[in-house]
Amino acid sequence: MNQVIDVVVVGAGPVGLLSAIELTLGGLRVVVLERLSAPSMVAKALGIGVLGSEALQRRGMAPDIAVAEERTFAAMKKFAEQNGPDVRGRGSRFSGHFAGLSLIRKDAQKEPQRSPHPVDQHAVEAMLAGRARALGIEVRRGCDVTGFVQQEGGVDVEWTSPAGEGHMRASYLVGCDGGRSAIRKMAGFEFPGTDPGMTMYQTVAEIDHPERLLPVGWHRTSGGVFSYGPFPGRLFLLDFSGPPEDREAPVTREEIEEVLRRVSGADVRVDALTSGSRWTDNTRLVDTYRRGRVLLAGDAAHVHSPFGGQGLSLGLVDAANLGWKLAAVIRGEKPDSLLDTYTAERRPVAHAVLANTLAQMAIMRPDPQSGAMRDLVANLMQLDDVNRLIGGMMSGVATRYDLGSDLDDIGRLIGDKPIRHGDADVSLYDVMQDGMGVFLDASTEGRASRLVAASTQRIRCVTTNTGPSMLIRPDACVAWAGEGNSMDGLEEALRRWFIPTLDDGSMVRSGQ
Repeated sequence: MNQVIDVVVVGAGPVGLLSAIELTLGGLRVVVLERLSAPSMVAKALGIGVLGSEALQRRGMAPDIAVAEERTFAAMKKFAEQNGPDVRGRGSRFSGHFAGLSLIRKDAQKEPQRSPHPVDQHAVEAMLAGRARALGIEVRRGCDVTGFVQQEGGVDVEWTSPAGEGHMRASYLVGCDGGRSAIRKMAGFEFPGTDPGMTMYQTVAEIDHPERLLPVGWHRTSGGVFSYGPFPGRLFLLDFSGPPEDREAPVTREEIEEVLRRVSGADVRVDALTSGSRWTDNTRLVDTYRRGRVLLAGDAAHVHSPFGGQGLSLGLVDAANLGWKLAAVIRGEKPDSLLDTYTAERRPVAHAVLANTLAQMAIMRPDPQSGAMRDLVANLMQLDDVNRLIGGMMSGVATRYDLGSDLDDIGRLIGDKPIRHGDADVSLYDVMQDGMGVFLDASTEGRASRLVAASTQRIRCVTTNTGPSMLIRPDACVAWAGEGNSMDGLEEALRRWFIPTLDDGSMVRSGQ
């Protein structure tokens, strides 16, 4: 007999695992299908951005992030001791870069305490896998999805594996299977964008004279761009001579040596290659994140150059936005139309990221015109307002969904902060780890909390003596805010996001 579950998630990378975690916290039965038999160890993202790390912290992974950071700082310290140049670490006044310009200053940012974390993608995937195991989520590796059929009541999914063919019925299918997503292609999503014009490499290699590639930082040359460090053997290359002839071909030691010598201009040899990956600046975005009962998240929905390290966080926040909404729909508490807000909120964010990565590539090209524009941008970044604008854009902290309100707080993704919960002082993220919404109540004698508690059981009410009152969705989006005892608009926000309603906006009654 065919197994019937709520959601099949395709892809066990960070985005797929967080999607499964969010859905499970929402009370759903989830199965993750992954084509690879084991996690890929190819060099990928070196760090996790602000919003991505906060999505993990809200689900109890702050200690894992701290441990992984300590390993990173130890490796950076070792590299600095061996090579001498300054390596930026904790306490740095800088916070990320734009097009290799490490000029984004913490002291110019609106919320400088919200910082990226130097935790690589392998560590992120490992901590998410551990959380998934703790929740009892089933991850089936070696399963290559070969097809699916959407029907009125669900999606029939088929795959092959070393054990044979498999079949499963799910209410929805979520494709988190990367930039070459089979789910996206099979479902017929449009994927317009720009074709690749260059090649990027990230490797871990043994160099015979690494000192010739120092100091640490981005180096723009007549051949391209390169960076060595701040970890032993870590090498990043941008080759503007064109896209690779065969992107699928394995990255070889000889290839890296040839590109490194040409781009850096240094007389160096690559003695050994531990890990190597190849990307392009192929930049594409789906027309919609949903087609019927099939949804996309992460690189399956958007691809761009990895410059600025935005892709991992972008995908994780996709998962955080989608998970609680899809769970509410499947539980029968919210209408199917709630899923339309997933595309409406996340696609503009991805569009903005694609635009800034294209701009970064434009001013990194090794021609005089690009160099002149790069110098102009560097000068503009000395201005606090410009620095804050670019910093908020690169970190994602400037993200604000259009929820139809002119109030600054509404629609933004709130960072962690201390709150009073019962008799204890805790952090906001501490009370969000089970995937519930949160209502921070600054009203007199908890008047607003009584309205919230009477409306839904999916929100945890917390009194606070620091206003304003806020209704916070499970993805940390501020859905409502009000000063003092004002509750204007609160019931409307509850109805929109939390109170069980039907397609016509009427409330779901007991027994429906």
